[in-house]
Amino acid sequence: MIYKGVEFTVTAVAPGIWKWQFHVGDKAITGKTEAKLNLLAIRRVQLRIDRELKKAEREITRPPDPSVGHPSGKS
Repeated sequence: MIYKGVEFTVTAVAPGIWKWQFHVGDKAITGKTEAKLNLLAIRRVQLRIDRELKKAEREITRPPDPSVGHPSGKS
């Protein structure tokens, strides 16, 4: 399945237990969730994708840290 351009999978591993995975950039994110309905498991993965996309966006738009690479923190 694809959600907001992110391909993800949700697979039943036991009654009420779902295994999921997706990639954001080079980062693979996996997990399990408990849900009686597959649509609820899918929705939970979509919400996780939203969080990871927001986190990745913040990392991209964050200004560079001037102290990185300089032990004293001075340029």
